[in-house]
Amino acid sequence: MTDIIEQIKGFKSGFAAIIGAPNVGKSTLLNTMIGEKISITSSKPQTTRNRIAGVCHQPGFQIVFLDTPGIHMSKKPLNSKMVEVAMSAISDVDLVLLVIDASNPEPASEQLILNKLKEGKKPPAILAINKVDIVKKPKLLHLINKWAKAYSFEEIIPVSALEGTQVDDLMSAMKKLLPDGPPYFPEDMITDMPERFIAAEMIREKVFELTAQEIPFSTAVTIEAFEELTKKNLVRIHAAIHIERKSQKGIIIGKQGAMLRQIGEAARLDIERMVGTRVFLKLFVRIEKNWSRDAKAMRKLGY
Repeated sequence: MTDIIEQIKGFKSGFAAIIGAPNVGKSTLLNTMIGEKISITSSKPQTTRNRIAGVCHQPGFQIVFLDTPGIHMSKKPLNSKMVEVAMSAISDVDLVLLVIDASNPEPASEQLILNKLKEGKKPPAILAINKVDIVKKPKLLHLINKWAKAYSFEEIIPVSALEGTQVDDLMSAMKKLLPDGPPYFPEDMITDMPERFIAAEMIREKVFELTAQEIPFSTAVTIEAFEELTKKNLVRIHAAIHIERKSQKGIIIGKQGAMLRQIGEAARLDIERMVGTRVFLKLFVRIEKNWSRDAKAMRKLGY
């Protein structure tokens, strides 16, 4: 018991919510800080739909990050639910990490976030100004001054999530704000989400990457079977891609099944890297009419 107490002494741990407007690089930053891909990314906005926990293990401290959907103004039921999930995270954590895009400000979304931070007593907040690798220094200095006046952040740190620039400085700043406490998760655990959830997200990411127009935003993915065949060194997965209209089904499948094969092959490679073994992935396409506007259908599909 004495040894355990000594190990915990001086250790810091806590929960941090990563918040920001859509497409500012929150998921990319999370993956960089964790050192593994647990949250899907895309150049399209509103990629993240659920609150995903990622565990960062560092000498002397552990941070459990909550990657949240992009906060934005919307009347669509699915988007409103995503914003509700993101906003609720702010009050449930020890630290808030607000991420903004230095190259593409989103005034409406940013003001919405600032208003939320100013409501009542909130945890300490750090601002990460992302994508500094593609902006010039005068613009960056202007942003730092602007945001320093807008809110009392503990620190404002320019970073590049993609290149890893100043991410170590960001981690050090967050460590200072964490309370003393034991680790919440063992060192070999990097997320609280099951592999089948991440597998579904990886498939959805490929839909985002490979299709256009409204298709990605009308798509949900569910795992119907996830079977680990240890003796064969194989994981067998059956997954359904849900779309809203019959016309979208043809686009997802593609000519002679070409698009569906492309989605499946790209997703399979990512899933194999995650599970560390061979994967057999079978995809189905199902029509769930107007699911993103139906509360019951959204719950059925995990939202």
